Amino acid sequence: MPSYRRENGAVNCASWGQKTFTVSVLAWVIHVAVTPFPALAAEASSDSKTPTLQQELVVDATTDDAFTTQQDYAVKITRAGTKMLMTPRDVPQSLSVVTKQRMQDQNLQSVGDVLDNTTGIGTELVDSERSSYFARGFQISSFTYDDIPSSVSDTWNYGDAAEDTAIYDRIEVVRGATGLMTGAGSPAASVNMVRKHADSREFTGNVSAEYGSWNHQRYMADVSGPLNESGTVRGRVVAGYQDQDGSLDRYHKTKKFLYGVLDADVTDNTTLSLGYDYQDNQTSNPTWGGLPTWYSNGLRTHYGRGTNESADWTRYSTNSRKVFANITHNFTNGWVFRMNGTHAEETFNDKLLYLEGFPDVVTGEGITGIGSLDRGKRKLDSIDSYASGPFELFGRQHELMAGVSYSRQHNATYSSDGAYNDDETLSFNDWKGDVAEPGWGDWYLNADDVVRQKSAYTAARLSLADPLSLILGARYTQWSTIGSSGDMAKNNITPYGGLVYDINEAWSAYASYTSIFQPQTERDRNGGYLAPITGKNYESGLKSDWMDGRLTATFAVFRIEQDNVGQEDGDNFVNGSSEQAYYAAKGAVSRGAEFELNGAVTDNWQMTFGATRYVAKDSTGRFNSNMPQTSLKFFTRYQLPMLPQLTLGGGVNWQNRTFQDAIGPDGETHRVYQGSYPMANLFGRYQVTKQLAVQANINNLFDRDYYAYASDYVVYGEPRNYSVNVSYQF
Repeated sequence: MPSYRRENGAVNCASWGQKTFTVSVLAWVIHVAVTPFPALAAEASSDSKTPTLQQELVVDATTDDAFTTQQDYAVKITRAGTKMLMTPRDVPQSLSVVTKQRMQDQNLQSVGDVLDNTTGIGTELVDSERSSYFARGFQISSFTYDDIPSSVSDTWNYGDAAEDTAIYDRIEVVRGATGLMTGAGSPAASVNMVRKHADSREFTGNVSAEYGSWNHQRYMADVSGPLNESGTVRGRVVAGYQDQDGSLDRYHKTKKFLYGVLDADVTDNTTLSLGYDYQDNQTSNPTWGGLPTWYSNGLRTHYGRGTNESADWTRYSTNSRKVFANITHNFTNGWVFRMNGTHAEETFNDKLLYLEGFPDVVTGEGITGIGSLDRGKRKLDSIDSYASGPFELFGRQHELMAGVSYSRQHNATYSSDGAYNDDETLSFNDWKGDVAEPGWGDWYLNADDVVRQKSAYTAARLSLADPLSLILGARYTQWSTIGSSGDMAKNNITPYGGLVYDINEAWSAYASYTSIFQPQTERDRNGGYLAPITGKNYESGLKSDWMDGRLTATFAVFRIEQDNVGQEDGDNFVNGSSEQAYYAAKGAVSRGAEFELNGAVTDNWQMTFGATRYVAKDSTGRFNSNMPQTSLKFFTRYQLPMLPQLTLGGGVNWQNRTFQDAIGPDGETHRVYQGSYPMANLFGRYQVTKQLAVQANINNLFDRDYYAYASDYVVYGEPRNYSVNVSYQF
């Protein structure tokens, strides 16, 4: 493609009020980040903007060394954000892709681990089994599997964040609203898990064993190969077992997972995939909530990080089963037709103890407990089909995408409450969990609802000029819920627009807009669903790539405006049950900036660095104050040229101060802070032979003491821990 030069030193990238950003300022930011790598600009490839369909899979970067084969931290092309095949630089939104190489290096074994280490994502650990994830000040609710959406709520834990990454090729995170692809959804971000496929025509595989802190044991096998002589039918199986104690006393957890996929070339241009995914988690002595923040006299508590407030009879189990199928046909004119379908069933079953009150600083007395028996089932049937491809108009080539989708999700939960006698109190001194079970009441229905979503969507990428492209699209959504919590039906049209200007071979400027539509599963204290969230999402910035797309950079500024966002309604519960009640906040606004540099600095050096700063407020003040408004995430690996068998790396995550307001023992509201803190990690891998490798990871290197949740109760983050992995590839 032709080369373009800047004719002046500044280009207006975005303007909200008096906010104006210039290319010269942005270029300086990138320059600071890549100054150690002066050769990068010279390695920008002229064909990095013209991907082919054959490049759609994550592209491996294979070294010449006989001992190692590795993959980049960046991908060259993606369908994230628009379902049109583009380079990340052409997507007019902030995009992070965590590849299987980075998951291996950082030993990110769950979806939650990946999100903990993704640019702009904040984590809230509610207790030992429940976690929530946020971006740009808002909670993430859009989780998709091969672009099939699933509605996720933190009210009940179905094990979504605990799903094992061994079955995924990569995880894509598009920050900001993604209504074009997901329909109803949060403006925080959309998380798409891309499953592995049987793409090898030769028998190959990997087996590994791992041991780590708290008696952590993990065994995993990933085997694939042809099932007929020609290799047109291929199979892949991923299986694993994990058994571990935890940093909490008496805590124990086991995990089993099995994944199988069959890929068949029905014709030279048509591929059919069938797969099954099974995951099971069993936990004993799980926590519900955390440790008391104050003693009864108002002094702050200082329990050990291993203190477990659960009882010996508590348990938590989750089970997930998914069957999926997809068919892809590539036409000779460059068009692609794809249809995905899935049937998923997830269940949870628990018996929990919640301690409330403020213990006496000397005797530990003054604590009362409530029990909860819960069970639930979430059933999803979904199908999505679309076609995309090029077309010519006015002498220029453009791209069009159009599709339809349907999903039906049935959520049903039941509970039984446990109560102690009025005169029965518990002592938290020398707590060992050997407390009797409370008296259990009858089972009752919490919720039994069916949520349906029907959508039709389309988008076009129009080439207005050689350096300028415009993406226009819209999605029409019919959303409804019917059930015990009340009936609701909403129709919505979500428009989408994005403009990308190629400044030169390495740099692009972009701007995008989309509206927000998100029906909520949160309920008020009377049991009614909150009104849908509505709003607008604006984003603009610069993107660049070097080394033929192996290294990418993004600088973005954004503004999100929302109404009716659900916020916790203090200590109020839905109809007196154990389900937290919410109220609708008015006028929530988040604005800020993000930067990410990701990929191959050289053939031996991979790195990712992300920085986020935003300010989120509503009519009452700071919005979701439990989330850091400034965060930095850095990780790198380096393969030694003089000793190519050895790879070393590490990183640091840092976040600024957070707080929550809570009612103390004096009945007054107090602000509970968690100060800013860094988390350092190290890893090393030694390739003993071409097949055999040993890897070690250390997390929380300096054993930083911090709260993963801080309110009227606190949850500690994990102390320093390690793991050693031995793997054999064949």
